[in-house]
Amino acid sequence: MSMPSAQVPLRPARDINDRGETVLARRVLEKTASQVARDETFAGGSSGGFLGIGVRADLSARPDASVQLAGNIASLKVTVGLPYPVPLRQATEQLRRRITERVTALTGVQVRQVDITVAWLRPPQSEPRRRKLQ
Repeated sequence: MSMPSAQVPLRPARDINDRGETVLARRVLEKTASQVARDETFAGGSSGGFLGIGVRADLSARPDASVQLAGNIASLKVTVGLPYPVPLRQATEQLRRRITERVTALTGVQVRQVDITVAWLRPPQSEPRRRKLQ
C-alpha cells in the first residue's frame, strides 16, 4: 500500500537583507554579562541593603555590570568581589576572557573591552577562635 505523495510547494527563499534585524537592549547585555560572571567564574557580587546601606559582600550574588554599545560592539564594566587569597591578575584575566567569549557567543555582540573592578576580597569563613581556659 502506497500513499500518494503530495508535493508541498516550498516558499520562495527571501533575501537575508529583507528579514529585518534583531536589536538587543543594553540591559540584556548587562544581565548576560553579570550572569556569566556569576555562573562560570568564582566572582561574586553584593546583596541586600537599601540605597547602599547595609550592602554586604556575597559570593553567590551576581556581580554588577554596565555596558556601552556602539553599533554591534560593546564595552563592559564589571564590578566583582573575589575570594581571598587569589592571584588577582590571573583571576581578573580569566574572568575577562570568559565574559568576552560567552557574551559574544550568547548575544552575537562583539565584546571589545571588559574593565574589571575588584570591589572587595573575602577571606574564607573560619570558625570563631575560642580560648581554652584551663
